[in-house]
Amino acid sequence: MNVLAPLAERMRPKNLEEYIGQEHLLSENAPLTRALEAGIIPSMIFWGPPGVGKTTLAYLVAEKLKKTIHTLSAISSGVKDVREVIAKVQNAGMFQESGTILFIDEIHRFSKSQQDSLLGAVEKGIVTLIGATTENPSFEVISALLSRCHVYTLKDHTKADLIKLLDRAILKDELLSQRKITIQEYESLLAISGGDARKILNVFEIIIGSLPQNEGIVITNTLVQENAQQSLARYDKDGDQHYDIISAYIKSIRGSDANAAIYWLARMVEGGEDPKFIARRLIILASEDIGLANPNALLMANTTFQAVEKIGWPESRIILAQCTIYLADSAKGNGAYRAINNAQQVVQKTGNLNVPIAMRNASSALMRELGYGEKYKYSHDFDGNFVAQEYLPKEIAGTSFYNAGSSAKEQDIERNQHHLWKNKYKK
Repeated sequence: MNVLAPLAERMRPKNLEEYIGQEHLLSENAPLTRALEAGIIPSMIFWGPPGVGKTTLAYLVAEKLKKTIHTLSAISSGVKDVREVIAKVQNAGMFQESGTILFIDEIHRFSKSQQDSLLGAVEKGIVTLIGATTENPSFEVISALLSRCHVYTLKDHTKADLIKLLDRAILKDELLSQRKITIQEYESLLAISGGDARKILNVFEIIIGSLPQNEGIVITNTLVQENAQQSLARYDKDGDQHYDIISAYIKSIRGSDANAAIYWLARMVEGGEDPKFIARRLIILASEDIGLANPNALLMANTTFQAVEKIGWPESRIILAQCTIYLADSAKGNGAYRAINNAQQVVQKTGNLNVPIAMRNASSALMRELGYGEKYKYSHDFDGNFVAQEYLPKEIAGTSFYNAGSSAKEQDIERNQHHLWKNKYKK
């Protein structure tokens, strides 16, 4: 073991039995477990926030299946590197023996041409691709490659996972186990981590290293706050504060504080954040937090995304600033967001209810004989292009999913719905 390596590296698990977290993928009968037990895995993308074990899991998959693994980083590798690895695998004939995994860290940073260079080898089975990304692969991985991969979503570590990691480090690490360390309070360490295992272990090591070597150590919240503060000041677009800054930015816009939102935007601009990442979050916010209160917000946000996609840094900062201020100053409403959440909850509880006969599509003679669509009333045949009829399954008839917030436009919509339906839908 390299004792000079960071604690997170020293504590990297050596097999799947030591791996902590991601039970939804690795517990008995979970999807990835079944694939590993079958001994045949598809090319795949591990998608999740920093420090949840994407790289580690890739290596453990290779270890479990006794496969050779080649690693490339999208930050420092290009098409030439990809082709060299593929040629090496082909020339050695390794794929004919035990198979070879090509692991690409931060695959979202590969350009379209770089991703294209992987297609042939993945399709022919020369290599099994495992990509790791913190960004939504639907946006960042080309469709041709994505269609050849299975996407596994990795989740933030739970509180129990992180406590288990810390306790194991104290007992098992070659350096920490030589010292008398007791964790009396975990809360500050957990808060700093944000679910990032690498971060909590490395901050923990910094704290331990700053204390006298010959004394017992009792970790308290106060001790953590006093000794870890300096490590939190930097914005890192690849990890530590990436999600904290974007969270503060979105919450500032939601809270109609344009000044605070511009400050957090400036932090991301100065940190070299991907402008498309920021613009995508603005599109989501425009529907989730503004929505029907100002439908133009979605148009503005979508246009902003299209603009920054063409322009890039540094000019995109102006476009993003314009959209940020507009959205922060806009009327707010989350009626549409709550409506789809409410409807999904009902669907999850009630399952696949039958479509009312009148609402079904009579696309064949048999369906017409069975009465499909027979009692349907065509709205445009009636005054005001409206006629009352039941559109919902009978089991949930009268259920209301849309309920207005305090914005004037949302309340107008609710009043109109109540007027049309004579208060049919109960809250």
